[in-house]
Amino acid sequence: MFTGIIEAIGQVRALQARAGDLRLCIGSGNLDMHDVALGESIAVNGVCLTVVAFSADHFEADVSNETLRCTTLGELQVDAPVNLERAMRADGRFGGHIVSGHVDGVGEVRSITAESRSQIWRFRVPAALSRYIAEKGSVCIDGTSLTVNTVGGDEFEVNLVPHTVTHTRFHTLMSGARVNIEVDLIARYVERLRTRDTASLE
Repeated sequence: MFTGIIEAIGQVRALQARAGDLRLCIGSGNLDMHDVALGESIAVNGVCLTVVAFSADHFEADVSNETLRCTTLGELQVDAPVNLERAMRADGRFGGHIVSGHVDGVGEVRSITAESRSQIWRFRVPAALSRYIAEKGSVCIDGTSLTVNTVGGDEFEVNLVPHTVTHTRFHTLMSGARVNIEVDLIARYVERLRTRDTASLE
């Protein structure tokens, strides 16, 4: 489990085709790697990946075809910046919201508007995901926990303060960029429970 609080900006060092899927080598930037272990999880742009090799300044992870289909990881190029977060420790501080690292779909940056020192970012998501996004609710974009300001149809807006812009890969993005979207975990389970209860009444 993750919290959506980005710990470091990493960099893609290599993308290696492996029997039809992909292995990523990620430079870890300022991510604390001193106690990383094989098999642990690190979120890369919001995608939970398993560490299969590592050193003091990088780690490697395999990316399945399912993940390549459902996320933007297959679009990464060498030297691209990526948001990194290690899985939350049981005794850690819960800074964002519950994030599983299981991306629900890919959204698009529609506009970026300055507002005082902050920025208003508008995103469009697939219609199937829009019902999970609620005003003042939580959404995870490229692994970053954000609060939804407004919702309209299949578009929504969030406010990014200067710290978030400069300490994530958002400062490298522009209108038209594709981003990984994970909707609120609670919203998904609520819908599942409602669907099950409705079916039991029929």
